[in-house]
Amino acid sequence: MPLPKFPFLSNRIHWKANILQYKPISPALSTIMISTVPRKIQCKASTTIVSDQNNASRRSANHFQPSIWDYDYIQSIRSDFTEESYLERNDRLKEEVRVMLLTLTNPVEQLELIDDMQRLGVASHFNAEIRNIMQKIYNNGTSKINDNLYAMALQFRLLRQQGYYDVSLESFDGFLDGKGNFHSSLSGDSKGILSLYEASFHSVEGEIVLDKAREFSSTHLKGFVNKSSEDDEVSLLVSHALELPLHWRVSRLETRWFIDVYERRLNMSPTLLELAKLDFNIIQAAHQEDMKHASRWWKRTQLGEKLSFARDRMVENFIWTLGLAFEQQLGNFRRVMSKVNALITTIDDIYDVHGTLEELKLFTEVVNRWDINAMGELPDYMQVCFHALSNFVNEVAFDFLKENGRNILPQLKKVWADLCKSYIVEATWYHSGYKPSFHEYLENARNSIGAPVILFHAYFCLPDSTNEEDSIPLEEYSSVILCSSIILRLANDLGTAKVSSYNPFIFD
Repeated sequence: MPLPKFPFLSNRIHWKANILQYKPISPALSTIMISTVPRKIQCKASTTIVSDQNNASRRSANHFQPSIWDYDYIQSIRSDFTEESYLERNDRLKEEVRVMLLTLTNPVEQLELIDDMQRLGVASHFNAEIRNIMQKIYNNGTSKINDNLYAMALQFRLLRQQGYYDVSLESFDGFLDGKGNFHSSLSGDSKGILSLYEASFHSVEGEIVLDKAREFSSTHLKGFVNKSSEDDEVSLLVSHALELPLHWRVSRLETRWFIDVYERRLNMSPTLLELAKLDFNIIQAAHQEDMKHASRWWKRTQLGEKLSFARDRMVENFIWTLGLAFEQQLGNFRRVMSKVNALITTIDDIYDVHGTLEELKLFTEVVNRWDINAMGELPDYMQVCFHALSNFVNEVAFDFLKENGRNILPQLKKVWADLCKSYIVEATWYHSGYKPSFHEYLENARNSIGAPVILFHAYFCLPDSTNEEDSIPLEEYSSVILCSSIILRLANDLGTAKVSSYNPFIFD
């Protein structure tokens, strides 16, 4: 069964043709396509100070290129994979693969099949079966694979992925020499070293053995790539892993890449391959409908037209949600989170790009009061934004109230107000020329990255968020949210600081 081409290609036409539209691959194109993000997307802010017709000084305007995605094109996308015949075939294939999984008795074969299913993007259909198998493997220990580095590392990684964080590092003792280093004799086992390399990224602080495993494996894998042919599967997997480890990859993009690799394997399962391809296309059809929904909402808000200084990136904001939840049944999650991302991006540009300090203080106050009657105090462009934000938050709260009988409006208002408060702090620093300490910056930046807003909306959009006793406390953000926010902030800053045309937060 053919698949759509890989979505992230630097050519604009390929972007438009492949991320949202089913397009068969001809045999000549059925090659491995390495996942790369376009390098020439123009989304960098100018720091030019300009004055508008009222002589108000603004940091810049009209510096972002318009969206490459045409609204009518997005709405015209159609897929055949919503038809009942494909859904029925998909269900039959799932049952055949379920039987395949349950009839295996060899632990290594079970681990390999689970790993393939995860990378092919179909493991979520077999959560219960995989959970039971991994529980048995965890309970039975590692005696059967003590001398197999490949199997041992694969088991360790899959157990950690399944949530067994207490799995013992002693399982690697047999591969260490008297000094606690990995035996040099392992260097010839490229498959085992690759498995060890991927496992090393599931370490926690203080696990020195896995730190050594990463250093040892990465060194030998680099040497292996330099000497090997690019045609065999192990070489492809090694090159792919050295570019970015599996644990850091976006699952949908990995799935699209791995399907082509798996198809070339001599001992691949035709049934599993067909399921992977068909399931990918069916889920992509669901993603297309979600994208069309988000695009219609964005069009109705007119934020892209009315706020020409801000980034018009609805499609990119939607694609971001696929990294969080690609499963077909989580369409509402993707639709809501796409809107959250778009609103954060727009409000961020109001504070960072266009608004004067006085306007920003006023906007922050209106959001903090959440007073629709005070909207008239705002400039026109801010009125449009606040109205869109208010309508969105009210809609999310109303839908949750209908479904679950709980009013979450106060919580949603609070996280948006907190975000704007963090933005005004940064805007004040900029306009006054103040350079904060790292600690002072981070205390504010963990909010300004937007993670609390994202995580709260994500929580309420998930199917299991109906139990009031499990609600996230809002009075004081939990450590999970704060730690996630800090990680996201630091990762974001590390990725943009060197190329940013303005970065006031360069620390001595």
